[in-house]
Amino acid sequence: MSTQNLETIAAAFLGYIPHMRECGLSLVRGSPEGVELRMPFREDWVGDPIRGVLHTGPITVLVDSASGFAVLAATPVPETIATLDLRMDYLRPALRDKDLHCRAECFRLTSQIAFVRATVWQDDREQPVAISQSAFMRSSTGKPWKPEARA
Repeated sequence: MSTQNLETIAAAFLGYIPHMRECGLSLVRGSPEGVELRMPFREDWVGDPIRGVLHTGPITVLVDSASGFAVLAATPVPETIATLDLRMDYLRPALRDKDLHCRAECFRLTSQIAFVRATVWQDDREQPVAISQSAFMRSSTGKPWKPEARA
């Protein structure tokens, strides 16, 4: 998929799904080899106010979104997908006042399943907050994914 097509799909993908819009997800970079999404910090995501640690829920949303988008980026024509399995390993706390970044790559694409690895970090990609491995079901209809207009 070309970079221009990927940016068009990203705008539709990130704008189509309400919780992605609400989270403020944005595409930092993307190619068929992988995507990077950014999620800006929000105070209401702090799960431990004493230590200033984010709740894991928003991190999971970021990973699932980036991983799904990595599948769309890896296919010649975007198609309908569904998360089958998402394993998260939380390696260190995500701290307040810092944006989250997620790099996801679709490392294997079969006719029915896509397999994705993802890494989440804040300031330093070499110090990940979480890692993930997931599987997505691919559409068997052969119809390309097209977002419907939303009001």
